Amino acid sequence: MEVQKFSYDNKIVKNFAYATIIWGITGMVVGLIVALQLAFPEFFNDYLGFSFLSFGRLRPLHTNAVIFAFVGNGIFTGVYYSLQRLLKTRMWSDKLSNINFWGWQFIILCAVATLPFGITSGKEYAELEWWIDILIAALWVVFGFNMFATILVRRVKHLYVAIWFFIATFVTVAILHIFNSFELPVSFLKSYSWYAGVQDALVQWWYGHNAVAFFLTTPYLGLMYYFVPKAANRPVYSYRLSIIHFWALIFIYIWAGPHHLLYSALPDWAQSLGVVFSVMLIAPSWGGMLNGLLTLRGAWDRVRDDVMLKFMVVALTCYGMATFEGPLLSLKNVNVISHFTDWTIAHVHVGGLGWNGMFTFGMLYWLFPKIFKTELYSKKLANQHFWIATLGIILYAIPMYYAGFAQGQMWQQFNPDGTLTYQDFLETVQIIKPFYILRSIGGLLFIVGAVMMAFNLVKTAKSGKLVENEEAEATVTKDLKLAPAKGEYWHRKIERKPFQMMLLAILLVSIGGLVQIIPTMIVKSNIPTISSVKPYTPLELEGRDLYIREGCYNCHSQLIRPLRFETARFGEYSKAGEFVYDHPFQWGSKRTGPDLAREGGNIKIKKSNFWHYQHMIRPKDVSKGSIMPAYVWLKDNDLTTDLIVKKINAMRTLGVPYAKGYENVALADLQKQANEIATDIINNQPAEILKTVNVKEEIKKLEKKEIVALIAYLQRLGRDAMSTTTVTNFK
Repeated sequence: MEVQKFSYDNKIVKNFAYATIIWGITGMVVGLIVALQLAFPEFFNDYLGFSFLSFGRLRPLHTNAVIFAFVGNGIFTGVYYSLQRLLKTRMWSDKLSNINFWGWQFIILCAVATLPFGITSGKEYAELEWWIDILIAALWVVFGFNMFATILVRRVKHLYVAIWFFIATFVTVAILHIFNSFELPVSFLKSYSWYAGVQDALVQWWYGHNAVAFFLTTPYLGLMYYFVPKAANRPVYSYRLSIIHFWALIFIYIWAGPHHLLYSALPDWAQSLGVVFSVMLIAPSWGGMLNGLLTLRGAWDRVRDDVMLKFMVVALTCYGMATFEGPLLSLKNVNVISHFTDWTIAHVHVGGLGWNGMFTFGMLYWLFPKIFKTELYSKKLANQHFWIATLGIILYAIPMYYAGFAQGQMWQQFNPDGTLTYQDFLETVQIIKPFYILRSIGGLLFIVGAVMMAFNLVKTAKSGKLVENEEAEATVTKDLKLAPAKGEYWHRKIERKPFQMMLLAILLVSIGGLVQIIPTMIVKSNIPTISSVKPYTPLELEGRDLYIREGCYNCHSQLIRPLRFETARFGEYSKAGEFVYDHPFQWGSKRTGPDLAREGGNIKIKKSNFWHYQHMIRPKDVSKGSIMPAYVWLKDNDLTTDLIVKKINAMRTLGVPYAKGYENVALADLQKQANEIATDIINNQPAEILKTVNVKEEIKKLEKKEIVALIAYLQRLGRDAMSTTTVTNFK
């Protein structure tokens, strides 16, 4: 045994803490803007009609900013602080720590520089383009390598429970990100998902659900196991419960992704597996919540006075609510109401604002006085922040829950004669407008609280001085691999072996993904084809890329479930074979507008090219009560066709059966179809307008515009599946 002196690196903690605050407020402000766009669409969508400020482009920026910038930096803040102290050692490499910090901020800036300008892969929570995905993977490896190298030079024998969660987070996020990000680059700013249709949907929600699990949950649970006992000055309630909590959670969570695809074209066996494991998730999730709350036993009197503990209690309560509601929403009879509605928005924000947000605030209030060796500038201001933030969550969540219930019920109502009570989708939009306003007020309050915290913490930092290298000492045993003591609990053996723990975690989280994904890739009967479904024409392919660029999937689904009220409203239900050429899939997860799966193929709802043209430019005039933004730039922007040959070749590489050499005539086909649509649009203009213009010149101008390509894509949707005729000859 010997006493060793060393120092902790607090500078890296400070850097990540400031980044957390800055990006947190930034991401929340973007979220408020997109909320106001729905609450006051006439002002935000018409008078401020800049393409880079449109809802479809800003919404992905908001989700990425909050998840990866705010929560991501919050994770690194807590991990870099707690890991050093739990292992009684400085981070293995200050240089790698700084590469992690500056690299992560660069990635965030890349997202800011691409997403608002429509540079996106079109996959929810994974919108960043291929080269940014590579940077993310590289930076994540830097973080993981530094963490494991630090573990190997630790001065303690056993790995504390928080570190188990950090290890599982590292390996699982790496697996999820890499496999979901398989893309075929077309250019520096454009790629196509390697997967198509049902396969892409399954991989995406395997990633999407578990991004919530292993980026927004497991690292924060690790931080909970460190900061709650520290703040309460009490040991974790149950060591054995933490063992059950950890291993059960990481094994079960990975199976639950298909519950996002219930009643979809995904094979029923995969949906059922998702439901079963989602229900099972209640046990380990609540085990962790109770372990955190019961750690405060005997310290509840301190909660009244300690603002950090107040934030932690609300965070754990919201975690418990969200992890009870998640399994509830996976039940088919509940999902049929909740899916595509604002209920889901309420659910994710209880987790995002309540669990991640409140925990991060509490952690920052605890950290700043520690690393700056001073008192918190104002406990009164911190308490005011607590109550304002709590009220903000309530004002956000309750209106969205009500809006979700209203949508789900109204969509399903039938008249006695068997017709839909609310045939016009916009009737349901009008009902929930007031709740969008209330949601915006709740979000504004939450931001006000975050700004108050930023002021409080900056003043705290100025009143003290950062201890960049905090001196510490530890009594260590030279051999960390000593034989287990007599009567030692079996799990202690695993805690001494980080690589074995990592490998076991990889095994457990891989099983669910392999069982669910591999059959859809290799067993053709899981994805039956439809002979009438043909590849998109070049113009339709360009239009689809524009649809993705504008983020239309954020408001419109392209999936009709086999439910009476959906088929009565939108047409024939969707089949797996319809999507075999969709790279990426576009099923969506929210219906702010109607489903578009049969937009061009259902004779009952089919609209003319001229209608679509008018609707894109003046949606609120064409569809009374609509909150859709106007896409005026589509009629002004020339369609860029420089990549059409590369796009056709890329699609062929991905298995789309374009004929050999078709890329050589693709541009000519594109121009021919564009001329037909432009001619139809111009000829349907009012007679008094046609008298005042040169028709041929107007057609020539219009056929080169982006709006024509988007209309071509919308008119294609559902046509193959609704007909046995070939839409286009590609030979």
